[in-house]
Amino acid sequence: MVKKARVIYNPTSGREMLKPQLVNILNVLENGGYEASAFATTPKPHSARDEATRASKEGFDLIVAAGGDGTINEVINGIAPLDYRPELGIIPAGTTNDFARALHIPRDDYVEAARVITKGNVSKMDVGKAYNDEITNYFINIAAGGFMTELTYNVPSDLKTIFGYLAYLVKGAEMLPNVKPVPMHLKYDGGEYRGKASMFFLAMTNSVGGFEQIVPNAAMDDGKFTMIIVKTGNLVEMLQLIAKAFNGGRHIDDPRIIYKKTNTFEAFPEDESRLQINLDGEYGGDAPMKFVDLKQRISIYSNLKTDDISESSSVAPQVKNAEKKFVKKVDELPSDSEK
Repeated sequence: MVKKARVIYNPTSGREMLKPQLVNILNVLENGGYEASAFATTPKPHSARDEATRASKEGFDLIVAAGGDGTINEVINGIAPLDYRPELGIIPAGTTNDFARALHIPRDDYVEAARVITKGNVSKMDVGKAYNDEITNYFINIAAGGFMTELTYNVPSDLKTIFGYLAYLVKGAEMLPNVKPVPMHLKYDGGEYRGKASMFFLAMTNSVGGFEQIVPNAAMDDGKFTMIIVKTGNLVEMLQLIAKAFNGGRHIDDPRIIYKKTNTFEAFPEDESRLQINLDGEYGGDAPMKFVDLKQRISIYSNLKTDDISESSSVAPQVKNAEKKFVKKVDELPSDSEK
C-alpha cells in the first residue's frame, strides 16, 4: 500500500521562496514512496493546526511542516493531542529555524530538507505540554517567561526576514537596559524558587533563538526539560551571563542561575504581576501555567544519528565572530570592585 504524505506549507515563509520549490519537494516525496499532496496555510487562525489534525484523522502516514518555527508549532499542536500521530518531517523556511537547526536539517535548501525525510532516519522525540484551566498548548522547542517573551514579540517581522538570527542580537542589546526582574513562584521536580527573576526557560533542544550554548546538554528524547531560571536583572550581570554562555556555556554553574533537568514545572505570578508565557516564540497565554514533558511523543525525521540527538549543530562564521566580539567587550567592563 502506498503511504500518504501531506505537506502543510506557509506560502509567505522564506521571503516567499518556498512556494516555487513546492513541485520539487513533492517530487522528492513521490520518489521516496509517498503519494504526496500539499496544503497552503491561510490567514485564518490555526490554519496549519487544523489541517494537521484533519490529515491525522484521515490516516495520513506523514505530515511535513514547511515554514518557520510558528508553522512547525501549529502542526505539532494539531498532532500531539491525538491517539494516532503521523510521522513528522520538517522543511525550515523561517527566521531562526531553531528546531531544524537542532535536528541538523538543511536550512538553506528546501529540496535537500525534503530528502532528509526519504533517508528514513526517524526518531521519537519529546513534546512539551503547557496548560491551565483555560487553555492547553504544545511546544517542541522552548517555553519561557519574563524578558525573553518580550524580545521575540518585539523583533519586527521585516527585520527578522532580512537579518534573521542577528536581528535577535540587535533587539536583545537594545532591550537589555530595560530588563527588570519580576516576582515569580516557580516549582520544579525536587525544588522551587520564590523571588525575583528576569526570565525562565524550559528548553527541549540546544538552540534557543539561534543561540546554541544556552542549554548545552539539552536532549530531545529524555522526558525532561532543561530548565534555566535567571535570578538577576542587573545589566552588567546579564551581559556577563550572556558572555559566559557564548564562551563555552559556562553560565550554567553561575550562582545567579538555577540550571537543572525536570519533567514538570509550574509558574505563578506574584504580587499581581503579569507573567506572559512564550511557546516556541509565540505568545502562549499568561501564568499560572503548568508544564509537562511528554516523552518521545512524536516520531520526527532528522539528520541526527541515533546516539547524538542532543549534539550541537554548526554556527555561521559571522555569528561566531559577533559572539567573540561580544565576549571581549564584556570582559573589558569594570567589575564591581573597580567602580
